[in-house]
Amino acid sequence: MMVSPDSITVRKRIRKDLGDLNGLMDSLQTHGQLTPIIINRNYELLAGFRRLQAVKRLGWKSIEAVMIDKATEQQKLEIEMEENIQRLELSSEELADGMARLQKLRYPGLFARIWNFILRIVRAIFAGKRQRK
Repeated sequence: MMVSPDSITVRKRIRKDLGDLNGLMDSLQTHGQLTPIIINRNYELLAGFRRLQAVKRLGWKSIEAVMIDKATEQQKLEIEMEENIQRLELSSEELADGMARLQKLRYPGLFARIWNFILRIVRAIFAGKRQRK
């Protein structure tokens, strides 16, 4: 569900340091919001504090949110902690592999460019033959 960032109440949080939000803001602008924030029925933020702050700084009028029915202080704290604890960062090898694959996709080698050029020519030829029939 989409909600106004200004309609969300932020109570005392575990996370005190938001860190640098510029990378998150760049990601939001480039890819959009990939993960919704979590709120309860009283529009209190349970998880997604950094996303909410980044969206506010960007001036967005709405943010994707999931509403769950967690009302007790214990449940609210458990949700906030769970989101931050159960995250697993990529290992250095996984990150390096992902970056190498992305680099190949962004900048294909000479052979790949030649192959893609040949494929475009073949497709254009066959597309022309189909149109003449």
